[in-house]
Amino acid sequence: MNKSKVSRAVLSALALSSFSFVALGDDASSAETTTQSPIERIVVVGDFRARGVEDVAGSVSVIQGDDIRARQAEHLESALIMAPNVNLASGASRASFFQIRGIGERSQFVDPINPSVGLIIDGINYSGIGSAGTLFDIGQVEVFRGPQSTRYGADAMAGVIYLGSEPLEFAPSGHVEALWANYNTYAAGVAFGNALNDRFAVRGSLYSYVSDGFQENIFLNRKDTQNQDELTLRLNATWLATDDLTLNFTYHRFDIDNGYDAWSLDGNRQTLSDTPGRDTLDSHAGRIGAIYTGNPGYVVEVMASGLWAESEYSYDEDWAFEGIAPGWEYNSFDAYFRDREQMELETRVLSDEPVQFLGLETEWLYGIYYQQRRQDLDREYTFLNTPFSSRYDTDRTAVYAELQQMLSERLRLTYGVRWERYDNDYADSRGIVAEPSDSAWGGRVSLEYALAPMQQLYATATRGFKAGGVNGEALGRVEDRNLEDHREFLEAQATFAPEYLTSVEVGYKAFLPEHSLSLQVNAFYSWRDDMQVNAYVERNGVFVTYMDNASDGTNQGIEASIDYVPRDDLRLFASYGYLETEFNDLLLRDGTNLRGRRQAHAPRHQAHLGGEYRIAEGLTLRLEMDGRTGFYYSNTHNQQSSSYALVHGHLNYTWQDWEFSLWARNLFDRDYTTRGFFFGNDPRIEYAPRTYVQWGEPRRVGFTARYRF
Repeated sequence: MNKSKVSRAVLSALALSSFSFVALGDDASSAETTTQSPIERIVVVGDFRARGVEDVAGSVSVIQGDDIRARQAEHLESALIMAPNVNLASGASRASFFQIRGIGERSQFVDPINPSVGLIIDGINYSGIGSAGTLFDIGQVEVFRGPQSTRYGADAMAGVIYLGSEPLEFAPSGHVEALWANYNTYAAGVAFGNALNDRFAVRGSLYSYVSDGFQENIFLNRKDTQNQDELTLRLNATWLATDDLTLNFTYHRFDIDNGYDAWSLDGNRQTLSDTPGRDTLDSHAGRIGAIYTGNPGYVVEVMASGLWAESEYSYDEDWAFEGIAPGWEYNSFDAYFRDREQMELETRVLSDEPVQFLGLETEWLYGIYYQQRRQDLDREYTFLNTPFSSRYDTDRTAVYAELQQMLSERLRLTYGVRWERYDNDYADSRGIVAEPSDSAWGGRVSLEYALAPMQQLYATATRGFKAGGVNGEALGRVEDRNLEDHREFLEAQATFAPEYLTSVEVGYKAFLPEHSLSLQVNAFYSWRDDMQVNAYVERNGVFVTYMDNASDGTNQGIEASIDYVPRDDLRLFASYGYLETEFNDLLLRDGTNLRGRRQAHAPRHQAHLGGEYRIAEGLTLRLEMDGRTGFYYSNTHNQQSSSYALVHGHLNYTWQDWEFSLWARNLFDRDYTTRGFFFGNDPRIEYAPRTYVQWGEPRRVGFTARYRF
């Protein structure tokens, strides 16, 4: 057995995508050229089958481990801007809510959310738990834009973010890392992998990250009320049980104990709260997968995973201290304690060699999927006479199938469909009971034409969906005397319907090893039916959030990326996203219709560009720039962020097995915002409405030492 490093195809086995999918028209000579090229061919593992990114008929960005480390990105919030048309929203200790092409959630309070953007880590579904997106020992981040419903169902209407750990090795390998940065930031981690014998390999990593955060509470005279204290443990193993059976194992542990004190009445990084909140996650997750290849003509994959997560999201609702404005002020604290239990089972059968179907060479697959998710909430709020609790149980069952057929030597047709049934049970301590249930279907059809080995034109049409639900918070606050003006309106928001997203896309992709170049460009047009939009009503500082259905909307744009190595000492890379979004109809509580307005958190332009230059043997300089234009903070008001561009630098010195890095993010200390609200919350100005924002990361300067073995 070859005990050298397991290839990316074996990493795909960890994701239970069992084998590579060779590019149309590829041959041995091109494969040999790829091996000798200074630019690496990227293999995507988050789809049904592992394959080169240039072979995926859709828009996919892959952020590799080396780029993650060069940026010193400890969490997804520091890395995802490298992918075009991806945005994030804060409102917590991390920017943990994702939007792809302008679609995605921005917050969560009382009611459970149905994520538009899926988050998958080593094959485990973390959708809706963005704080788990830590990046130590992650081999690559894959961003699939557009509906991925055939593969992932209702959690992937707008797209999927897939994180894959570093690949297993059948020889000792790993690294030790230590970091220091400003804002009293320290981190340390270790990752190690090895083969216990010629059939069993394991890799584990442990990482701790602590920081005071970037806010100063001048009332409490503290600089750590927005602190970050994060511990991540990952274990992956593969066992070649027999010649025909491979078993893969994964275990994750997240212990995140962050502070939450982000909002300033004065619009700066100085807060006045007397009771800062917390943003925590205590989770365990495990996964077992089996791949059986003993049957001629097909492969059987069986996967089972479980996730158990407890979290606290709490904050000082008035953002101030008692006595700031006697006679005008209110003082309150809001805390949400969530408990999520999730179990997933999936069985998939895939062809491992083409068959003849309807006279065409055909690859095929089909599968069944089941998910049971339970979400319990306990809310402790100053103005509640008794604590509020709710339980939301969801059962999802799905079947799916996909065919890939060669219409000619260069033309491939792919078509797939997924049907999914969901049954939800909601009950809370106010006596509100609801059982929304429905079924939905999605899928895709694509045509791929190979211009040459590892070059293709493609056109694809996809349909995505996500489940409807119940607005338990709106129903439960109908009798609130502080909201009596909104009673009839809240009663009308009892439930919301499923949303559907249909998208068409055309593009060109190429991996040109002879030119040390990879590139992709695509254009898309999407329309949303029964759009689910987050909104709220407010009276005298009392908020009630709810989910509503707008009639429909459109999202369209262009995405492009390039990676070029013109010579051995220089690498250039760039990406660009252009996005136009529009509501065709959305009626707000005050009677305003947002027809024709752009959707929230959907910047029109977004760009990332940079380069690496080897100054001398072992010494490399990397410079990057991120930029995006302004965007609306919300669908319920017209306040917008400002445009911004951030510059990052990284100087890396390699000596034998050591790496020493001096790095900076937001080098010129540019102020920018990640979340915004418009309402009255300052008693000193008699609660006059104004815009309040959460600031993004200021200038970070640090030093990292890493030893590889």
